[in-house]
Amino acid sequence: MPKRKQSQEPQQQKLIAPPKTITERQAMGQELRKKIPRSSHGDWAPAPDRPDPVALLQQGDKTRLQYLLPIKYGRMVASPFAFLRGSAVVMAADLANTPVTGSEAVLCGDAHLANFGIFATPERNVVFDINDFDETYPGPWEWDVKRLAASVVVAGRDNGLDDKTCTKLAAAAAKAYRETMQRASEMSVLDVWYFHVDADSVVNLFAKYARADAWQAAQTVQKARRETAGHTLDKLTHVVDGKRQIINAPPLVVRFSQLLSEEQKAAAHDQGNVQKAWDAYLSSLPQERRVLLSRYRLTDAALRVGGVGSVGTRCAIAVLQGDTPNDALILQQKEVGPSAMEAYLPKRTFANPAERVVVGQRLMQAASDIFLGWNTMGGADYYWRQLKDMKASFDVSTFNAKGLAAYITVCAICLALAHARSGDAVVISSYLGSGTVFDEAIGRFALAYADQTRRDHKALVEAVNNGRLLAQTGI
Repeated sequence: MPKRKQSQEPQQQKLIAPPKTITERQAMGQELRKKIPRSSHGDWAPAPDRPDPVALLQQGDKTRLQYLLPIKYGRMVASPFAFLRGSAVVMAADLANTPVTGSEAVLCGDAHLANFGIFATPERNVVFDINDFDETYPGPWEWDVKRLAASVVVAGRDNGLDDKTCTKLAAAAAKAYRETMQRASEMSVLDVWYFHVDADSVVNLFAKYARADAWQAAQTVQKARRETAGHTLDKLTHVVDGKRQIINAPPLVVRFSQLLSEEQKAAAHDQGNVQKAWDAYLSSLPQERRVLLSRYRLTDAALRVGGVGSVGTRCAIAVLQGDTPNDALILQQKEVGPSAMEAYLPKRTFANPAERVVVGQRLMQAASDIFLGWNTMGGADYYWRQLKDMKASFDVSTFNAKGLAAYITVCAICLALAHARSGDAVVISSYLGSGTVFDEAIGRFALAYADQTRRDHKALVEAVNNGRLLAQTGI
């Protein structure tokens, strides 16, 4: 199949379902089966001219902080699953050669198992949902499903499960997605928009179907509830001369006061660059949140290394202090470039990549961080969010087969609901149908792509061993 070429003309985002009747949209979904049979989603073979995966990684890392890249590669060589986490750009190129129905939604773009987790809503409820949107972009919903399913097999293998079990788990993820999309197609628009997965319901699911891993599930939720803004402050900062100051922990956390020379700091303040950048971020927020943040003042900032796929991006944390040392919060500012998806999809209209991330997150999540915003500084685009507000992630590396089954079911439910908010649940559900054809196809694809991931991971290890790439492990 020929590669999908990026359109030369910008297209407006089609985020509102066309005004057709349910019957007409059901017919549209069923008609798509003739164009793209559901069984065809199981096909996978690398293209004859498939790019070198290591070269793709290097190309995508050109604009990153080069001195941090050995940490990224050191994390990626740890296992095939770690490789998959950091190689969205590789899988995007591969997905561009797979069948697509033409029905679209806003994608996560990087929907592997480790990009789901627990966090607090603005109402302080603790929920489970997708939690990473750096690669978000409007596109074929199938791509998110395939990345999720592939990560299931790769994670299962890393956990010592056999291929038959892993394939069944991937098919189960597709089944959960399909059945949730069916339910979403029958719900009211507002019910889909507001529906969220409560963290306690995840614990109950483990208790019922995966007792051996239920304790970890319960502990993860309890950890999230402890990770309040105050707890994060106590872990990452201390009070010096009456002001909150970030604790240095190089190379992962380094205060800007130590990174910049006195001349650089003076120049930034003299030219008003810091204030301009802050004002640009505030202007991206609703008016009431600008009022909220006006009660705080910036007292300290530091460079902070992110997760596997983000290592090397310019990622900072900033301490904002209120009237007393204990009245403070930490925001994260994270550099973002083009999505790994967009080279293979029609160009969409966004002010910048950071706005793309913020809009995508607000569309896909049932409830999003009230501090989500963006700005541009020094020629780079950044989005902002609160750091570690009742957030926690499940350690999938410890799950047995039943634990993985419970976890992937919840992930697939959240993914389907996210797609239903921005896509057409009726069309997608009608295409998927009530049988297991699509589920089984995704199981086959996931197994085949897990083989590819294992080969790509081996290529990365060889690149490190022969000196083509530098890697620092254990960081």
